[in-house]
Amino acid sequence: MELAVNGKRVYAATGGKPFDPALPAIVFMHGAGMDHTVWALQTRWFAWHKRSVLAVDLPGHGRSDGAPLETIGALADWVVALLDAARVKSAALAGHSMGALVALEAAARHPARVRALALLGCAAEMPVHEGLLKAGLSGEHLAFELITAWGLGRRAQMGGAESPGNWMTGGTLRLLEHGKKGVVGIDLRACDRYKGSAAAIAVVKAPTVLILGANDRMSPVKAAAPLNAIPGAKSVVIEHAGHMMMTEQPGRTLDALRTLL
Repeated sequence: MELAVNGKRVYAATGGKPFDPALPAIVFMHGAGMDHTVWALQTRWFAWHKRSVLAVDLPGHGRSDGAPLETIGALADWVVALLDAARVKSAALAGHSMGALVALEAAARHPARVRALALLGCAAEMPVHEGLLKAGLSGEHLAFELITAWGLGRRAQMGGAESPGNWMTGGTLRLLEHGKKGVVGIDLRACDRYKGSAAAIAVVKAPTVLILGANDRMSPVKAAAPLNAIPGAKSVVIEHAGHMMMTEQPGRTLDALRTLL
């Protein structure tokens, strides 16, 4: 599905069914340097169970036009523009890593538009190693290698994908390689500079689930602890999963998403 958001063409996968704005909507947002395909093993279930799905390519990512937005705040406001373009009054937001920060900030800025939050691979703050940030901004392949190595848990590094034929290490690396030069760095810098989580946590009222990988080295479980202060927030820790739980443990990730969405 293609939409025009702020004058730019935006692509969103709909889970194999036409998007119906009359149904409860869920917007899925990817992490740094990635695209809608990271949600392929979850979105189809929701689309076929009476939800409307938009697994979006953020600006400058995947099939979406424009330059990548450089702050979490700008991305949060962009999400509301996306809802307007899709004729959706309110939606649940599911965000992974950078997408989780975007979802949190959107719920703080636009509470009437966000009915629920699923924050995956999340942390209250996401500082980025100086070497990784430099490599990402300059478009060095090292950035892709580091994200792949740190982002996948040990079990995923060894194989054992639930989805037959899915090479998780190679697939993650290829996904990052397909992005435009410097996009990973711009995304990582937005995460590194975001300091609004405490203020957002203080005002967010939307029902929230934190979905965390027990072996996540990029956003360890302990880094999400401040987010438990969101009223009624609950945490689901997925064993044998690293930062990329959607592909590492797709079934358990879906189960965790279903508890709220």
